[in-house]
Amino acid sequence: MLSVLRVHLPSDIPIVGCELTPYVLLCRPDKTITTDDVPESAPLDGHFLRYKWYRIQTDRKVAVCSVHPSEQATLQCLGCVKAKIPVVKSYHCSPKCFSDAWQHHRVLHDRAASAVNENGNEEEEIFGRFNGAGSGVTSLSASASSTSLSNGSTPLYPAAVTQRSGGETWFEVGRSKTYTPTADDIGHVLKFECVVVDVETKIPVGHPNTILTSRVIPAPSPSPRRLIPVSGVDLMGHLDSDGRISSSGTFTVLSYSILSDSYASSELYSYCPSWALSWQYRRQNLLREIIGYRADIVCLQEVQNDHFEEFFAPELDKHGYQALYKRKTNEVCSGNPLTIDGCATFFRRDRFSHVKKYEVEFNKAAQSLTDFAIASTQKKAALNRLVKDNVALIVVLEAKFTNQGVDNPGKRQLLCVANTHVNVQQDLKDVKIWQVHTLLKGLEKIAASADIPIGSKEGRVV
Repeated sequence: MLSVLRVHLPSDIPIVGCELTPYVLLCRPDKTITTDDVPESAPLDGHFLRYKWYRIQTDRKVAVCSVHPSEQATLQCLGCVKAKIPVVKSYHCSPKCFSDAWQHHRVLHDRAASAVNENGNEEEEIFGRFNGAGSGVTSLSASASSTSLSNGSTPLYPAAVTQRSGGETWFEVGRSKTYTPTADDIGHVLKFECVVVDVETKIPVGHPNTILTSRVIPAPSPSPRRLIPVSGVDLMGHLDSDGRISSSGTFTVLSYSILSDSYASSELYSYCPSWALSWQYRRQNLLREIIGYRADIVCLQEVQNDHFEEFFAPELDKHGYQALYKRKTNEVCSGNPLTIDGCATFFRRDRFSHVKKYEVEFNKAAQSLTDFAIASTQKKAALNRLVKDNVALIVVLEAKFTNQGVDNPGKRQLLCVANTHVNVQQDLKDVKIWQVHTLLKGLEKIAASADIPIGSKEGRVV
C-alpha cells in the first residue's frame, strides 16, 4: 500500500510571499521509493495523498524583531511611533539588539519627515501600535503584544477554525501541497499535514504525517544598490517615461551571476541564515531586481536548467524578453541534469531580433588543443587540468533601432553578445586565462565574418 516515509521543508522558517514546498518521500505498493505527487485525479493502487495547512494561533499575538526577523520582539522604539515610521521597523528582540542597530536605526528618524510611507497603513494593521510612556523605548508585555496582527487580507484559501485547545486555535488555510504565507501568518507557526486517503471511501488510511514550522517572518526589505556611473555618464538618468533608454542608438546590458541553488549551501555560506539561502526566497528577489533595471540585454550565470525552464524563461517572457540558454557539460561534475547550471541570455523582443546562436564547450576545445598541441605523454595531465565543464553562449542580435548616418543607409545593425562563467578555482588561473583566450579567438572570427565591433567588460565578453 502507498505510505509516507518522511516529510520535511528545505527551511523551517517561513517567509511572507515565499512559497513553501514540502519534500514528501513515498513508498509505493511495489516498495519503490519516490517523491512524485499522487493526487486524487491520478490515484495509485486505490489511494492518493491529501494535504492540509494550518495556522496555529495563540491568544497572545507576537511582534517580530526588525533586525532578527526569526526572533520575537521584546521592546519597541517610541521615536518611530511618534515619527510615524512603519511600526514593523520599530521592534527589537533585546536591548543589545536595539543598541547595536542604533547607528543605522536613527537614520530612519532623520529621514522620517521627508520619507513617504507607502506601506504604513498596511503594516499598522498587521502589527498594531503599542502606546506607552517612556524615554524612547518601551517593553512589550504579554497584554501589549495581544494587538491584532490581522491585516484584513483574504488568504489564498478561506481560513476555517478546526480546533481550539489550551489557548491555541488551529485555522485551516490551505489544501494543496504548496502554501504561500500571507501577512496574516506573521508571528504564527504553520503546520503541514499529509495523509494517505482511500480513493473510494475518502477515509484516511493510517496516521497523518505532520511537520511544524518556526514562526512566519515578514520578508526583509532589500538593501539599496549604490550604482556607479561609467565614464561619468549615468545612463539610468536618461530613461524616458516608460523606463526605456531615450537615445535610439543606446542600449543597456546587465550581467549577473545569481548563485545556483545547488551551490547555496550552509557550509559555503555559514554566515547566511538558511531561510535567506532558500531558492523560494531568493528567486523572487532576483526577479524583482533583474526586472527593475529594465536592461535591453540580460546575461545570467549559474542558472540551473530547471530554474531556467520553469521560472526565468516564463517570468521574463511576461516582461517582453526572449530567452536562450546553454547548460554546462557534465563530464566532471556528473549529477541530475535538471540541476546542472549554465548561462542564460535574454533580450527585449521590441529592441532586438535573434540572428544566430553559438554554443562553446571548453571541454571540446581542450580536447582539440591536446590532440594537436600536446605530447601524448602529457595529454592526460593536460586534459585533467583543462576539462572543467565550463561553457559560453554567444548570441548574434540585430537591432530594431538605428543610429546610422547618411553614409551607410540600410546597413544591418548587428550585435554579438557572449555570456560565460569561467572556472572559479583560484589555483587554476591559467585555466581561466585559457578559457577567456579561447572565447575571444572565437569571437574575433564571428565579428570579422559579420563586420561586428568587439569589446569587453569585467570578464564577461560583450
